[in-house]
Amino acid sequence: MQGKVEISGVNTAKLKTLKNEEMVRLMKLAKAGDEDARQQLVEGNLRLVLSVIQRFCGRGENPDDLFQVGCIGLLKAIANFDETKEVRFSTYGVPMIAGEVRRYLRDNSALRVSRSLRDLAYRVLQCKEAMVAENGREPTLEEIAKKLELPVEEISGAMDAIAAPVSLYDPVYSDGGDPLTVMDQVRDTKNTDERWIERMDLKNAFRTLSQREKQILILRFYDGKTQMEVASQVGISQAQVSRLEKSAISSMRKSIM
Repeated sequence: MQGKVEISGVNTAKLKTLKNEEMVRLMKLAKAGDEDARQQLVEGNLRLVLSVIQRFCGRGENPDDLFQVGCIGLLKAIANFDETKEVRFSTYGVPMIAGEVRRYLRDNSALRVSRSLRDLAYRVLQCKEAMVAENGREPTLEEIAKKLELPVEEISGAMDAIAAPVSLYDPVYSDGGDPLTVMDQVRDTKNTDERWIERMDLKNAFRTLSQREKQILILRFYDGKTQMEVASQVGISQAQVSRLEKSAISSMRKSIM
């Protein structure tokens, strides 16, 4: 979306902004049924919608679709905002818009989540929106859990289950040069230098074994066969398999050490 001037037919370069005093005045008129005031409120807060949906770009969704969904959240925020409370509209509107976008992404996600988790997540989102409307701020997980009388772990698990997937190539920081992506923050704990060296040592030690010892170790530890099964396949006794196995492991250990 970066560099996109027009979105859903709206020229983002010419978006208006409203001062708080004007916002309050228009809000009162809109609540009284003035459609023109309501239209001015929508147009004056489209930049707010744009700033919110930028958080969700880079996930393969059409920016125009996200913008339209964000506008639905804006309309809900305008309809439910209480201008008598000492809360700026942006403080109230941002979580409402973001919640609407998250709901859209959740409902259109390719990941399948169990019905029980989805139902719990819906309850959490509804509770969260109600608490935002009441308090003018986003509640903590602990506050939501207390309100719903559920463990924090269940609340957190339900929200994680419906969260939109994050691309490994999503930028997380940029100082004007190449952006730092999620991929840059992920550490490979399996293919480390230490593991690579260990595998090389094991390969070299394995090469020093006789063909019979190699066969027995492969059957035992790669194919997962018992000593009796190996003995039957190779044509020797179980006791011989045991001796050859111990001898091969001892030889490899000495080679590595």
